[in-house]
Amino acid sequence: MRRALVIAPNWIGDALMAQPLFSLLRKLHPRIAIDAIAPSWVAPVLERMPEIRDVYATDLAHGKLQLLRRWQLASDLRDVGYDAAYVLPNSMKSALIPWMAGINLRIGYKGESRFGLLNVRHANPPKTERPPMTAHYAALAYAPGAKLPFVDRHAPRDTAAANAPAASAPAADAPTLPVPRLEADPNEAARVSARFNLDTRTPLVVFCPGAEYGPAKRWPPEHFASLAQFVAQSFPYARIVALGSKKDVPIAQAIAERAPNVRNLCGQTSLGEACALISHASAVVTNDSGLMHVAAALRRPLVAVYGSTDPCHTPPLSDLTKVQWLHLECSPCFARECPLGHLNCLRELFAEQVFADLRGMLLVHR
Repeated sequence: MRRALVIAPNWIGDALMAQPLFSLLRKLHPRIAIDAIAPSWVAPVLERMPEIRDVYATDLAHGKLQLLRRWQLASDLRDVGYDAAYVLPNSMKSALIPWMAGINLRIGYKGESRFGLLNVRHANPPKTERPPMTAHYAALAYAPGAKLPFVDRHAPRDTAAANAPAASAPAADAPTLPVPRLEADPNEAARVSARFNLDTRTPLVVFCPGAEYGPAKRWPPEHFASLAQFVAQSFPYARIVALGSKKDVPIAQAIAERAPNVRNLCGQTSLGEACALISHASAVVTNDSGLMHVAAALRRPLVAVYGSTDPCHTPPLSDLTKVQWLHLECSPCFARECPLGHLNCLRELFAEQVFADLRGMLLVHR
């Protein structure tokens, strides 16, 4: 195999969870060139992956067919000569471009009604047997149902054996699955810091208070504000910035109103600029979100706050991470909004508990 095209996921975190697949493809096919089609809001993450050669950033709207636009893009790709396409989203429309482009080998999970669009289809595991997302994507490097020759070292020890399909059980001496890693440019971090008048000589703490999935993944603004006050008391020279999309501006503003030492940069940076600032951070505090996975892939000290979701399924893959999760009886529910109306999984996770982890990280970088 010489050339492969990846249809990337629509979410930043999922795109990072797919990077071990790209590493495996490079290992199995040393001369392969891997290109990717990605939404414009995800493309900067793919561009920072060493395994990816070129990224086609698209303006395809999430949830819309846009058949003509897909046909135009497929026409542009038809003469490139891709040997295979790996379709990572489960939707029918995500498989259209490789099929329209005439790519002979089209690989992915069965998803929604993709017979004919894909000609190598992997079975979707039941929800009760879902492996970690990294292993889920990495399995596409091998034949459907194959015994996978790797171990996901980040799989939870108490559930991995029970949840892994029998066909996927690795050998005892199998190598570990690669973890997501992004390349950081120190010059870019310096340029972005200068643009926002941030002194690179002082500790930088990044808050990521948003979560695209919904409110049940967002730690309350008053808790973020309390955490900022603890930082101000113990580390008065540290600077705190909030990063996120335009949708996160009100949340970050609510934090800044309670804690004036927090600077709200949500909606003011591109994803690439946010990556640059995170790469320079002394520590990051974040919900279960795309920027959480970015911080982990950039190997920054990280406190990850979980509520309705499960850190066993989509954990931040870094040994510099501390996970805060109350794991209440009702959690994880995987709901966008608390079905019980109280959001205790996050409201009862107080700033003191998070600061205990954050303080240790900042002491190292003092």
